[in-house]
Amino acid sequence: MHIISTILTALICLIHTYIMFLEMKLWEKKRIREIFGLSAEFAKQTRTMALNQGLYNGFLAAGLLWALLHPDAAFKLQLQIFFLGCVLIAGVVGALSVTKRIFWIQAFPASLALLSLAFN
Repeated sequence: MHIISTILTALICLIHTYIMFLEMKLWEKKRIREIFGLSAEFAKQTRTMALNQGLYNGFLAAGLLWALLHPDAAFKLQLQIFFLGCVLIAGVVGALSVTKRIFWIQAFPASLALLSLAFN
């Protein structure tokens, strides 16, 4: 199960890096507006908010990367549990407050990764 939890954690790290990039750099692009269901005017009005959201997603990605690279197995596990827990909570809050799709993009993969850690 160790390889599965590592792969899932890496995947979630990549997802949050991608979300960070979308929110921080591409927020006003047509394709991104379509993904998030935003009008051009609303995207322009909320670009600083999206920049901030992107930064938080970047922090989650950085924490997960730290967990993947840390040489001490016990501390690595603690980092994974903490940052995957943060992703899970963020995904649940996003699903309840924005769109249920966020659950499947963030919370579900994080819950699978946390579950895989329980069987390491």
